[in-house]
Amino acid sequence: MRTLNVELAERSYPIHIGAGLLSNPALILPHLKTRRIAVITNDVVGPLYLDAFVAGLEAQGLRVTRIVLPDGEAHKDWQTLNLIFDGLLAERCDRSTTLIALGGGVIGDMVGFAAATYQRGVPFIQVPTTLLSQVDSSVGGKTAINHPLGKNMIGAFYQPKLVLADTTALNTLPDRELKAGLAEVIKYGLIRDLPFLEWIEANVERLLARDPDALAEAVERSCRNKAEVVTADETEQGERATLNLGHTFGHAIETGLGYGEWLHGEAVAAGAVMAADLSRRLGWLTDADVERVVAIHRRAGLPVKGARLGAERYLELMAHDKKVTDGTLRLVLLKAIGHAVITAEARADDIRASIDACC
Repeated sequence: MRTLNVELAERSYPIHIGAGLLSNPALILPHLKTRRIAVITNDVVGPLYLDAFVAGLEAQGLRVTRIVLPDGEAHKDWQTLNLIFDGLLAERCDRSTTLIALGGGVIGDMVGFAAATYQRGVPFIQVPTTLLSQVDSSVGGKTAINHPLGKNMIGAFYQPKLVLADTTALNTLPDRELKAGLAEVIKYGLIRDLPFLEWIEANVERLLARDPDALAEAVERSCRNKAEVVTADETEQGERATLNLGHTFGHAIETGLGYGEWLHGEAVAAGAVMAADLSRRLGWLTDADVERVVAIHRRAGLPVKGARLGAERYLELMAHDKKVTDGTLRLVLLKAIGHAVITAEARADDIRASIDACC
């Protein structure tokens, strides 16, 4: 097992990464306020892991409430969030109850938001089961649900007590989901860790083949990058926004097509290519740099062309982005491979040109 820490003073917490951690409830016990917990999962992950996971917890003398939600980004909304509250209230869960998110990024985001708001805040633990959630969304305390006008627009910063990433769970992940997770892995190399990008370029086939050592290395190095950024800028006042490379374009794809048509990582990959193209138009990247960004995403089996929504529709959707400040759209772009910046320098005509070129 590999362990990292997110250093946030009294709200610091560990990230445990390794094989078989779902069957080791002893790792969870030190982070519980009482012996009352609720495990929230979805109807895809539940049949794979819920019974064994809960049995292990109950064998430790814990009282467990189970809540199973419908799967998918299309259900990341108020109606589904209320199903969590319904289950907690029906079982008379009090404010000392710890919520455990067992699933991917959608489950983690919704359970975190539920924990932030149920009885004004209860503890929660992230047990991510997808590559994307293990390397990105489970770490850092961003919680949210979607709105028809924008992705993740309603939420809170609320840190977990523990992240438990069992890399064995990646064995049951569909190929498409695995590839989508690689988009977030590649992102860390592009924005701040050039040696990691070089490692990914040398090992992408091992990752696609689910080599356990390669996957564990990718998860650890991604989490290390995420933890460093979150420690420095928890509530995204500066550097943390660079983690959103490709996300402004990508969220426009997800919202414009309808949540769930593209996986989040697929949209982020296409968005990263658009961001690289726009960075070239600003004179920061070379043609070879842009081709390098395209090539690694293509080798990972990810889209390198965005959805054909039309440039004006992209701009309309991007106007709802959380990085809009005083009516000005700020984008995460690349000054160089391995060095991201947040900028408002891009002109609308250049943004349109990049969208048209990359869709």
